[in-house]
Amino acid sequence: MIHEGPTTIRQLKTESPESDLVVVGGGLAGTCAAIAAAREGLRVVLVQDRPVLGGNASSEVRLWVLGATSHMGNNNRWSREGGIINEILEENVYRNRQGHPYILDTILLEKVVEEPNITLLLNTAVHEVEKSDPDTVSAVVAFCPQNSTRYVLRAPLFCDASGDGIVAFLAGAAFRMGAESADEFGEGFAPDEGYGHLLGHSLYFYTKDVGTPVRFTAPSWALKDVSGIARHRRFNTNMQGCNFWWLEYGGRLDTVHDTETIKWELWKVVYGIWDHIKNSGEHPEAENLILEWVGHIPGKRESRRFEGDYLMRQQDVIGQTPFEDVVAHGGWALDLHPADGVYSERAGCTQWHAKGVYGIPWRCYYSRNISNLFLAGRIISATHVAFGSTRVMATCAAGGQAVGTAAALCRERACLPREIAGDDALRELQQRLDRAGQFLPGIDPDDPDDLAPAATATASSQLRLGELPGNHAWLRLDSGWAMLLPLAEGPCPVFGFEISSEQHGALRVELRRARKAANFTPDELIEAIEVPFPEGETRIEARFRTPVTREGYHFVKLNEHPAIHVRLSDERRTGVLAVSNAYNKAVATSSMQTPPEETGIDSFEFWLPKRRPEGRNLAMTINPPLDVFGPANVTRGPARPTRTVNAWVADPADREPELVLTWPEPVQIGRVILEFDADWDHPMESVLMTHPEEVVPFLVRDFDLLDEAGDVVAAARDHRSARFDQPFPHPLTTRRLTLRVHATHGSPAAVFRIRVLP
Repeated sequence: MIHEGPTTIRQLKTESPESDLVVVGGGLAGTCAAIAAAREGLRVVLVQDRPVLGGNASSEVRLWVLGATSHMGNNNRWSREGGIINEILEENVYRNRQGHPYILDTILLEKVVEEPNITLLLNTAVHEVEKSDPDTVSAVVAFCPQNSTRYVLRAPLFCDASGDGIVAFLAGAAFRMGAESADEFGEGFAPDEGYGHLLGHSLYFYTKDVGTPVRFTAPSWALKDVSGIARHRRFNTNMQGCNFWWLEYGGRLDTVHDTETIKWELWKVVYGIWDHIKNSGEHPEAENLILEWVGHIPGKRESRRFEGDYLMRQQDVIGQTPFEDVVAHGGWALDLHPADGVYSERAGCTQWHAKGVYGIPWRCYYSRNISNLFLAGRIISATHVAFGSTRVMATCAAGGQAVGTAAALCRERACLPREIAGDDALRELQQRLDRAGQFLPGIDPDDPDDLAPAATATASSQLRLGELPGNHAWLRLDSGWAMLLPLAEGPCPVFGFEISSEQHGALRVELRRARKAANFTPDELIEAIEVPFPEGETRIEARFRTPVTREGYHFVKLNEHPAIHVRLSDERRTGVLAVSNAYNKAVATSSMQTPPEETGIDSFEFWLPKRRPEGRNLAMTINPPLDVFGPANVTRGPARPTRTVNAWVADPADREPELVLTWPEPVQIGRVILEFDADWDHPMESVLMTHPEEVVPFLVRDFDLLDEAGDVVAAARDHRSARFDQPFPHPLTTRRLTLRVHATHGSPAAVFRIRVLP
């Protein structure tokens, strides 16, 4: 029993766990930062003011995780974020193919608690900062009402991933809030006062059909008249959760301090719309629906943005600025919303895409005036316009991994975040991120420790792509379709297609490529030809006279011709894809992006694949066959298709293919990293949307690693990830390393990279 008499005052219980890095904010950026730092050996305290991790991705808000892939609605092929966020999304698809929000909560918690170097403090809010000098944070003070405990968290390094930037704000870091003028950075897309300078918050809801009529009585504070919400007419009974992203409000208010006011207004809107749906008589199909869930906290889009040594701007996104200090990538559209939200007569958002992905420099991930403070998440150093793209969660997660990895370097080198921008430290940061699966556009990080480039790579077989055999399905050319193919320099192959036509005529076939290598926007016409065809089923050939002058991806385009059907194929191959000049209604309004000229944004066509299982290749022949899938590809990066396929792919007829690295002299191997084809084109949205498989079909499933004596030194069964990382506690000495593939998850065996480290 505890019995205390009266006293003048009492103090809260106080704890001060020791750490090398304090991460404040447990959204995806903070979670990935904490995991990355912990895996690099740092002691990390992760402070989250909510009961679960994930921020806007959690079950409390239920926004799907997206980034550069943009629902496969832009021209960013094979662009999904890698590293830790990919690891999380792969696990979520495997366990949670139907997209249930509570399962993602458990996966995020599992990833964190499995790291012995992380101390996780949930329901704990930072409210005070201590400083040792004007430029240095020495501690943050937080309180957890669940256990009535005060925490004083001291560390040499801090990361603010809190969304509103509580640590950076209290510490006095320079910040911005609202939109810059068009003149300040020459941004043609900068909004005017009529559009508004801040993005608002959103609140989602879920419904359920219970099979019997259900009535609804609205609370007294619900919105009585929804006629002022023009977009309420978009509702249909199939919409759930973040389909209602446009239930937005607050862009005219202080999106930090007025959050509770904004939440109440969104509650009024949600319950008012539901009252209209249930009781207006306009939606009889909703008779059996109940309101199953309504969010209790809004999902925030924008508040403070803190200044680093560089501010990302519109031109960096649209022009894909090649930064030497790139540590993460993005690719979401420049996506701004009218400040009046649901009460605006304007479209719910204005989105303009770049022609490809862009890099984000290290200089955006730390405060320019608080020397030991990293920035992660939506608060990084960017203008309002650039923030419209960098703010999305998968992009934030990739930046979080960069921050966590950099924190380890700072600790090892006894340096501060700004000093990582130096050549030697920067190269090491990029090398570590590359090893961990992070995609760094525009650079190929040097890895001097990698032994693979010194080996001769051979294989029992390799794909020479001469045919994608047809199935029984036909596709009408209601829009243009193209095969995206990695071609070698030299004479252009002859391409054959099976077509069926209701009449004779001629089909325009074009050979296109992107002006900028590694982009997938076919904005350069190489040659166009007219191919005659008879009525009925026939085979046509496209013979281009212009040679291929630049190795890499080209589009073999069949122009729109509604009288023609083209045969489809069920065969899927790594780095080969059919795309259509259609558009994704979730992120565009036309198959052609045509922004106003004064915005400084490019006009171009969208060329998009369809999702599996609907997405199929066009049946075709290629003569001579494409011979770009050789084993030497695995000894260098990047580990995804970029300028070309970058992968070894086995011949489909090879039942147990082998890939062999041979050195002239014995080498000592301490670690092997294998990187497989995780279908980087698939967005893997975390909630609401379903996925065609639990594991993508391009991944290798069962395999062995063997030394030169034929002994198995490592093995995996039921493998289902982009990466396999095998350390050897006792270095392995061998002249040969063999990867023997026993089974895949469907497609022929494919490997992007083998990294062999001493």
